[in-house]
Amino acid sequence: MSHTAHIRSHRKPRRSASTVAMRAGVAGGVLSTLAVAGASGSANAAEPVTQTLELPTLTADMAAQVAESAAATQQAAANYQLQAERDAAAAKAAKQAKADLAEAKKKAAAKKAAQEAARQEAAERASRNAERATLSASASTSTSTSTSTSTATGSAADIVNFVRAQVGDAYVLGSSGPSSWDCSGLVQAAFKQVGIDLPRVSQDQSTAGTPVSLDNLLPGDILYWGGAGSAYHVAVYVGDGMFVGAQNSSTGVAEKPLSYDPPTGAVRVL
Repeated sequence: MSHTAHIRSHRKPRRSASTVAMRAGVAGGVLSTLAVAGASGSANAAEPVTQTLELPTLTADMAAQVAESAAATQQAAANYQLQAERDAAAAKAAKQAKADLAEAKKKAAAKKAAQEAARQEAAERASRNAERATLSASASTSTSTSTSTSTATGSAADIVNFVRAQVGDAYVLGSSGPSSWDCSGLVQAAFKQVGIDLPRVSQDQSTAGTPVSLDNLLPGDILYWGGAGSAYHVAVYVGDGMFVGAQNSSTGVAEKPLSYDPPTGAVRVL
């Protein structure tokens, strides 16, 4: 038996080929990885890296909240607009009510003033009529168509004096003085002396006062020829059966007796 039969060999055990190949592959992989990393690092150093951030996706709940918030904002704006319109309408109504109240007060004051003026005028007319009636009762009748009183007082005297002062002036159709007249222009101007505004034409003047009988004439009464409301001539009775009128272009303004041209009727304004 050999003297080396039981002595272990000092040689390292032989490795299998598969093990060696695996290790070589691992080493090669590591080296490849390092090479790729180096190349990547070089590339990164040369060019900036662009990063893309992904926003979170809206969920159904988030969308509902956004819609609800928008609806609330829109409703608030609508409520504000409605309130503004209501405030403007209220201000306008208040302004109109104030204007209406002022207008109503103005009309009421004007109506009251007109009523007071009418009352005073009626009282003055009643007083004048009473005075004239007294004068007429004391006067004697000279004709069947007129009273014979020649006494005129107050406003009647002013009217009589005015028309007599125009005797001799020319007659001009459509003229209202001061040196030429037509019949209604003279009558209108006479009554204006005492603050009474008569219509301009004879048709209207023949209905401007209270109708009176030709048997009860007083100075200042308006005489008319033709129908009441359709008269074609007017004049002023001055007493004693006489009247003054702008007759025609031949006579001009003249004082004539009633018998010269008997009138159709008369009205009393004073």
